[in-house]
Amino acid sequence: MITIRKAADRGHADHGWLRTYHSFSFADYHDPEHVHFRGLRVLNEDHVAPARGFGSHPHRDMEILTWILAGELQHKDSMGNGSVIRPGEVQVMSAGTGVTHSEHNPSPTTPVHLLQIWIFPRAKNLPPRYEQAPVGDLAHGALHRIAGPRTSQATTVLEADAEVFVARLSAGDSVDHVLAADRGAWLQVARGAVRLSGVDRHGVELTAGDGAAIEAESRLRIIGQQPGTEVLLFDLA
Repeated sequence: MITIRKAADRGHADHGWLRTYHSFSFADYHDPEHVHFRGLRVLNEDHVAPARGFGSHPHRDMEILTWILAGELQHKDSMGNGSVIRPGEVQVMSAGTGVTHSEHNPSPTTPVHLLQIWIFPRAKNLPPRYEQAPVGDLAHGALHRIAGPRTSQATTVLEADAEVFVARLSAGDSVDHVLAADRGAWLQVARGAVRLSGVDRHGVELTAGDGAAIEAESRLRIIGQQPGTEVLLFDLA
């Protein structure tokens, strides 16, 4: 079963310096039908104005993943980490017992466009942890595992029973993903358009900002419909 979450139906806030879209309940946006999907708690699409950002704020007991679509984001945290995250890099922060951090657009002229993702951890009160890594060559027509458990050989580690994949697709490119019987998936279209189908191959069309909750499907096929398409796929317990 595939349930579409259209981009226009997401929560939205425009703070001037920040335009943000919420797939799930977040901050002042609350939708009892969209609080989370399995282990995926937050999926925000943010546009941050030049030289603006989020001041220091706390987190705990959450796996936080940042994926940059355009521009750059500067990160500083209470663990002593300071870095700039760019397209083609993935950042994961395990908040664990508690961490504070800030996020700032360092460019005086260019906005930053990003996805910020929160995933429930496998346990509470884990030690805080930070990781940032390049994902390498994102070859078109393939799923690249950018985050997952330590046993998954992903680019970065999630202290959660979840895997995160990225695919870049040209029109006509396709990727398949097999789901275990007890797992679900969420597909988020970051840009472009795809056709998503399950085992019956009766597909649905998704465009930029659309998401899809996937249950009781053993195999997925994702077909690019436009040049420059990019999707994130979450395999969730």
